[in-house]
Amino acid sequence: MADEDRTPEEEFQELLRNLLGGGAGELDPEQLSQLSGMQIDPAMMQQVMRHLQGAFAAGDEGISWDMAKTQALHIANQDGLGVTSGQRTDVDQAFSLANLWLSEATGISQLSSPPAPITRGGWVEATLPVWQELADPVANSIADALTETLSAQTPAEMQGLLQGAGRLMRTVGGSLFATQLGHVVGELSKEVVSGGDVGIPLMPDGQAAVLPQNFATLGAELEIPDDQLALYIATRELAHARLFRHARWLRLHVISQVTDFARGIHVDTDALEDLATRFDPSEPEELRRAIESGELLPTRSDAQNAALERLENLLATIEGWVDVVTADATARIPSAERIAEMVRRRRAVGGPAERALGSLVGLELRPRRMREAAAMWRAVTDAVGVAARDALWDYPDLMPGADDIDDPSALVARLEARARGDEPVPDEFDDALARLLAGEDPSAGGDAPGESDEPDDHPDDHRPV
Repeated sequence: MADEDRTPEEEFQELLRNLLGGGAGELDPEQLSQLSGMQIDPAMMQQVMRHLQGAFAAGDEGISWDMAKTQALHIANQDGLGVTSGQRTDVDQAFSLANLWLSEATGISQLSSPPAPITRGGWVEATLPVWQELADPVANSIADALTETLSAQTPAEMQGLLQGAGRLMRTVGGSLFATQLGHVVGELSKEVVSGGDVGIPLMPDGQAAVLPQNFATLGAELEIPDDQLALYIATRELAHARLFRHARWLRLHVISQVTDFARGIHVDTDALEDLATRFDPSEPEELRRAIESGELLPTRSDAQNAALERLENLLATIEGWVDVVTADATARIPSAERIAEMVRRRRAVGGPAERALGSLVGLELRPRRMREAAAMWRAVTDAVGVAARDALWDYPDLMPGADDIDDPSALVARLEARARGDEPVPDEFDDALARLLAGEDPSAGGDAPGESDEPDDHPDDHRPV
């Protein structure tokens, strides 16, 4: 049969046979253009087939995060500039002085490894494992949805050709997402000024770093001398890194809350199918834009909104402490308050790449209550001093919560009572623990200390829950 006599279904069948049979030739755009007769988008299929063919030839499983790294490094290293010897000297001096000032503002010990300046590419390589961990649930969801959508678009008589290719289909969706993640992380490397600039622990434990390429530009915009900006940023970065090294449980606490949120994300298959039906073959970038814009992610559920609120409170508690400690340590810098206000605004609003990251994974890593959290830490510092304040990071149960951010007075009262040596007023947990240790039923009611022994007018109120 001549080529021109074949139906679109037969054209697609031949493409799949060549691909799944190990064919490594170029995909024929002329053949792909005929797929529109089957209501299968040619542009999407061309991109999918190219990735699928590469994945089949390589025999890879899962998501190729190497693509994310390649894309991110390509963008990060576009200017070809590294850290000059002059920048390295300036940053080393800033870190040295920042360490001395910071030791006056907090009792949390110095890092075991020296901080250092890094390039944008160095930041990408150091932080990409964490980005991968955060994005993996969304990547898998997109991969699964793409597999389901492509399968639904394939005619029934050709379903047999797709059997056994599920792994490769998943690789295609994951590869598309990984490429977009790499693009966003690469762009983000042009915005961040330090390892902790995004607020979550991206750098390896106990490591601090700044990006001279970026904060030099930032200083020019603010008309602030480079040495003052470098000293402030170095101090803030060290405070962030010191905190996560001291409270070793905190890193896992933050990452687990982010991943718990991300695991609740599922791609809107209806939106993906709609995107497939309205693709313009002359606009192959539409799928990329859809993934990056978050168009394929459905509205957050109530459970996810609650998880996001908990995460925002946690990030605000961390950032608020860093803000207060940095302010105390940098009081000698003339432009410290101006720089601090700039940092707070950047963290609250985020840059273009950070906003793109939020769309990509459905999560905005912004401490919306940082000012309130900073006010709480300031009240605690003024009331009980640096040592008692920093001791709240010793164990997870001691860390202030959302209620403490709302009203620090109860937290301050507890800390002041502890400083005086007063016995803390037992709460429900203390009462239940005491009954358990006494061999009683911890769920049974009982008179708390200070309550009257007189009969209650409402005995039903004391029934076990």
